[in-house]
Amino acid sequence: MPVILLTGFEPFAGSDRNPSAEAVEAVAQGYDGPHDLVVATLPVAFDTSARHLRELIAQHSPDAVVATGLAGGSAQIAIERLGVNLIDARIPDNDGARPVDAPSEPGGPAARFSTLPAKLLVKKLTLAGLPARVSLSAGTYVCNHVLYTALGAVRTDAVAGFVHLPWSTSTAPDGAPHLPEEELALAVRLIVDHVFDAEVQKAGGTIW
Repeated sequence: MPVILLTGFEPFAGSDRNPSAEAVEAVAQGYDGPHDLVVATLPVAFDTSARHLRELIAQHSPDAVVATGLAGGSAQIAIERLGVNLIDARIPDNDGARPVDAPSEPGGPAARFSTLPAKLLVKKLTLAGLPARVSLSAGTYVCNHVLYTALGAVRTDAVAGFVHLPWSTSTAPDGAPHLPEEELALAVRLIVDHVFDAEVQKAGGTIW
């Protein structure tokens, strides 16, 4: 039975909830699929998130890693295509660290490409009525750090990538874009269900 490691993040930046962890937990509670689902909540801290993620990967040897996190200003679910070897923290992490222009992995490649079928997942989400897009930047905060770390830590035949979620309706600050909790959970479940599907070949690049 294939093993999927599915992660969300703890709250950060003064919030008391994080919709990524809540969506992941909602999927885990009702999961009845054909995979062995391992769920974890990662700390929003550069050093401890990477260490915890590596420990989980070493322990479970997952066939797929799907990490999720919050993109608070977004109204869409974003399937990330690459992680860059750069930390440039606009705010401190939950451990108080605020690296600037530092590598995620000293000596590592400049970037690592996600192996999720990004375009196919966007298609599946869109067909389900969910707003989704392919993203070419996961930022330079802990989400990108986890994506870059996961891609370097998994087996070469495993799938790994990152999904950014908007706020949920009950966690969104006033005026922030958001989606209902059940839609975020549906999105994560669809991604888990189709993580091993073949990528579709369709235009999705940009010219700027």
